[in-house]
Amino acid sequence: MNPSMKLPPDSQARPALAPGHELVGLGVAAIDTPALVVDLDAMERNLTRMAEFAKKHGMRWRPHAKLHKSAALARLQMQAGAVGVCVQKTAEAELLATGGVHNIYISNEVIAPAKLERVAALAQWLRGASGRLAIAVDSMQGVQRLATAMANLPETGTSIDVFVEIDVGQGRCGVAPGTPAVALAQEIDQHPALVFAGLQAYHGGAQHLRTALERREAIARAVAAVTQTRQQIEAAGIPVALVTGAGTGTFALEAASGIYGELQPGSFLFMDADYAQNERDPAQPQFEHALFVKTDVISTSAGHVVCDAGHKSHAIDSGLPRVHELHGGAALTYSNGGDEHGIIHATALGGRLPALGETLWLIPGHCDPTVNLHDRLIGVRGGLEHGTVERVIRVDARGALT
Repeated sequence: MNPSMKLPPDSQARPALAPGHELVGLGVAAIDTPALVVDLDAMERNLTRMAEFAKKHGMRWRPHAKLHKSAALARLQMQAGAVGVCVQKTAEAELLATGGVHNIYISNEVIAPAKLERVAALAQWLRGASGRLAIAVDSMQGVQRLATAMANLPETGTSIDVFVEIDVGQGRCGVAPGTPAVALAQEIDQHPALVFAGLQAYHGGAQHLRTALERREAIARAVAAVTQTRQQIEAAGIPVALVTGAGTGTFALEAASGIYGELQPGSFLFMDADYAQNERDPAQPQFEHALFVKTDVISTSAGHVVCDAGHKSHAIDSGLPRVHELHGGAALTYSNGGDEHGIIHATALGGRLPALGETLWLIPGHCDPTVNLHDRLIGVRGGLEHGTVERVIRVDARGALT
């Protein structure tokens, strides 16, 4: 480097990301790319359909906030009738709580003593805010460490709801159904600050089984495991007040089981390209895509064009994004272009390619990790073509991994 050259001040070299509120009231053309955009009309229709389903079937619903990681959207869901939200991480729970969400379930195991101290502190804080915290366990050590953390609180009188997670087919967390779950429920019952709240029985693997028959068979096996476990725990003299679980792909099946009392779907709010591949179960509401990556064409050639949304703008664990077909638009296919680029081809041989500078809308393969890549969601009212930016939604728990 030429020694006479000077680097600009840090504040000029790396300008802070503007909060985005300057976009409110402007048309979609004003949104810089790539950007994560929410079609508010579609999202609200999805929310209404879920609320109506739960009410019709007499079900509690506790949507998973790991989808949107936003206190504002969690509060919106609770205003629509949700009893609270689920999260997977202690840090997610802490950030949503400070954002005004006071009924939270960490539907995951927490083992590290330092994290359990945070869990206990949050339970106490939420109690002071007339709220409630719950958590899942699947081991004796987990129960005992949680009890220790609660006992070490500086003030007495705080309790936490504890669900025993059983493995109903996911092959991930969860104690085996039956006798092992009974032992955990009995252990929870021995600790004054722990309240045995019921069973966590989520079958994540069933959510993306493509045919409705496959999903029905998987949930039937899950229901059998839950039924057996519930009977054994109650035979031991411990009431099972609630069975909670279910996701966007199967929640109608859990609702019809007669044993689940609470549903935890999250992706229904936005929907992603992976869920769109499922054969629809007519027992479930029809949900719309509401989350999109706005991107512009930045380069063209004879056989393809390139957009400015690469893998840093959308997750690819469930496949590449799908190019949204607006009314009258050509069918296009997104291909891997690396971190900063997407390669777009015409789906049909000889099909029209978009022009330089043209806007495209991508449907992410998987919503949850896509949201985690962005600081904000830009909410648009009136459609993607001619809509107006109505609000900018902060992703409060972005990067909240602990």
